[in-house]
Amino acid sequence: MKVSKIVNKIVSKVFLVLCLLSLVFTVKSQLPPFINLSQSKLYFSKDSSRFMDFFKKIDELKEGKRKQVTIVHYGGSHIQAGFWTEVLMDGFQGLNKYEGGGTFIFPFTIVHANSPHFFRSFTSGHWKRCRCALAKEMCDNLGMAGIAGITNDSVITFGFKILPNNHNKTFNSVKVYHNFNPSFELALNHEVTLQFERKDFKAKGYTEFTFESYIDSLNFVAIRKDTNHHDFMLRGFSVENNNPGFYYAAMGVNGASSNSFLRCNEFVNELKSIPPDLVIFSLGVNDTQGKNFTKQEFIANYDSLITQIKKASPRCAILFTTTSDNYIKRKTSNKRPILAEEAMFDLMEKHKAAVYDLYAVMGGYKSIYKWYKAGLAAKDKVHFNGRGYKLLAGLMFDAIDRSYQYNSKAKEK
Repeated sequence: MKVSKIVNKIVSKVFLVLCLLSLVFTVKSQLPPFINLSQSKLYFSKDSSRFMDFFKKIDELKEGKRKQVTIVHYGGSHIQAGFWTEVLMDGFQGLNKYEGGGTFIFPFTIVHANSPHFFRSFTSGHWKRCRCALAKEMCDNLGMAGIAGITNDSVITFGFKILPNNHNKTFNSVKVYHNFNPSFELALNHEVTLQFERKDFKAKGYTEFTFESYIDSLNFVAIRKDTNHHDFMLRGFSVENNNPGFYYAAMGVNGASSNSFLRCNEFVNELKSIPPDLVIFSLGVNDTQGKNFTKQEFIANYDSLITQIKKASPRCAILFTTTSDNYIKRKTSNKRPILAEEAMFDLMEKHKAAVYDLYAVMGGYKSIYKWYKAGLAAKDKVHFNGRGYKLLAGLMFDAIDRSYQYNSKAKEK
C-alpha cells in the first residue's frame, strides 16, 4: 500500500509538471516572437524587505488578518487609458476571488478627456480642466490624481456609475475630494433616498459619505450660494467597499512626466487618506520624448516624487516599470528610453525598490514598430492599443504573481 501511494504521488507530480510545461509552451508559442519572455520578471534591490512586506500583507489579506491591500499606480496616457490597470486590478482581485477593496475614479468625461471603460461619469454643467501635465492647464491645489475640474455654474450636478466589467461591482462609502469653497454647498442629489452618514474633513480635503447598503452609482449637486469665492473644484472620488479585497487607484494623466505630480500642492495630504502599500511608477515616455532629456534630471525628479510618497506612506513598497520603447513624431526611433531604463535600475538600488523591465520585455530599441506591425500598438508608435496594453499587463501581473508565490513558498520552508 505504501509503495502504491508513493507511485501514485510520483505519477501525479509528473503529470502536473507535464501540464505546466505544456501550458508554458502554449503561452510562449502564442506570443509574438519579438517579446523577450525571459525578461518578464521582477528585479529587486539588495534590500528587498519592503517588497517582502507587501507580499506579507497579501498573505494577511488571505488569512483574514486585514481587510485591504492598497496599490496606487502613477503614469501618463498609458495609465489614463485604463486597459493596463484593469488587467492588474483583476489579477490582484483574482488572487482569492475578492469583491471588496475599492478604486479611485476621476470623472474624465466631464472635462472632455478620454476615460477608462469600466465606469461612466456625467454632469449637467460646464467645467474647466486643470491638469499637472501642462503649464497652461495648471491650477492651484491639485491633488494626488494630478487632474481636476473647476466650475462656477450656479447649480451643477455630477456623478458616476460603476459598470458591470469593473473589478469592484458595488461600494458602500465614497470620499469626494474637493476644495471646500465656502461659496458652494456640496450635497447628494435630492433624488438619492439612501440612508447615509456624512463627514466633512476639510483639513484632509474630502467629504466622506457612508451608506447602509451597497450601491453602484451616485449623483451629487454643487449649489453656488454667493459670488464671494469663485470656482468649485472637484478632484475625484475614492470608491470603497468594506469587504476584503484590493484597493487599486490608477492615477494616470495624459502628457504627465516624472516632474508633473510634484506640482500638486495637495498630493501628500490626499494620498494620506488612502495610504498605499505599493506604488507602481510608469512615468517616463513623455520625459524621453523631450530633446533635453537627461538621466540625471530624470532620477532627481523621481527622488523628489518618492520623497512625497514616503511622507504619505513611509513603509510602502515601490515598483518601477521601465519606459516603453517609442518613436518621436511617428518617424524617428528614440534611444532615450535606454537611459531611462538605466535610471530605473539606479533608482531601484537607491530606494530599495523593484523593477519590471518593460522596455526589455517589449524587445528593446525599435520594438514598438514591431508591436505596431503586429496590430498591438497605435500608429503614433508611442501608445499601445487595447490588445497591446492587455498583453503587456498580463505579462507584468504574471511576473508579480510568480514572485509572490515563490516568496510565499520560501517562507513556508
